[in-house]
Amino acid sequence: MNVTSRILPVVGMFVLFVIGTPGRLIAAEYALGSIDVPGAVRTQAQGINDSASIVGLYRSSDGVTHGFLLRHGNFTSIDYPGVAYTDARGINAQGDIVGTYHLPSENSDPFASHGYLLSRNGQFSRIDFPGHPNVIAQRITSTGMVVGCYHDHDFMMSMHGFVMNRKNEFTGFSVPASMHNGATPDGSAFAGLFTDSTGSHGYLVDEGQFQPFDVPGSSSTAAWDLNPEGDTVGQYGDSSGIHGFVRNADGQFTSIDFPASRNTQARGINARGDVVGWYVDSAGKFHGFLAERREGNGGESEQ
Repeated sequence: MNVTSRILPVVGMFVLFVIGTPGRLIAAEYALGSIDVPGAVRTQAQGINDSASIVGLYRSSDGVTHGFLLRHGNFTSIDYPGVAYTDARGINAQGDIVGTYHLPSENSDPFASHGYLLSRNGQFSRIDFPGHPNVIAQRITSTGMVVGCYHDHDFMMSMHGFVMNRKNEFTGFSVPASMHNGATPDGSAFAGLFTDSTGSHGYLVDEGQFQPFDVPGSSSTAAWDLNPEGDTVGQYGDSSGIHGFVRNADGQFTSIDFPASRNTQARGINARGDVVGWYVDSAGKFHGFLAERREGNGGESEQ
């Protein structure tokens, strides 16, 4: 289904500041706009490529969840054949898409999830991690590498991140309760989240080195994607709500909050630094968002 895009006009230019840098703040400017699939009761953006094609999910008025591709101002629905739940999570430079689907018999199973690859020629293929029933496919790189996680009949207890190469060969991640959520195009670095007795934390794996991190002052942190420049996006929680963040290669954090929302989650970032995700409005409705990075407007200010 192709429909006309409804990206609301940019709501303004916002200067967003680094968190937890004593004395000095590094400012970054983004133009924020909402993304809503026409007629949908819920829209969530989850991934963006360097051509600014955006993927995500929407829920139609009949309660069915579909994936979507937003490209050149038009939405295209993505539905894995024969199922009633499909989402789209990642898109690479060539237009290959990965995401998840649920079988009709699994709609009541909160742990059920299967990965898929939708190639640029429109062909679906399953992504199954050997020996484990459930898979979440999060991102696909320009080289065809897929990252995500696998689990049994629970989420975090049996969950591990994975990498799948172009030969459909899998490598599991040894850290327990982990999810690989993003990767650089060359596969040299990964971003994700893991859970331990103290809560949820973000991580990077750079040249094989595991680097956990938390947003300063947060009660929880999750990393969802990273770009070739080393910028990582995700969300964190604190006493005021849930906020999106961008963490640059120097470890500085910039908070992203959609105006008047207490729940903003950043999920994807491209090489230019544009960020997509979703926010919840005061009525409790989910909307996607695009935060377009404005070049040359950053700076420093005294705190």
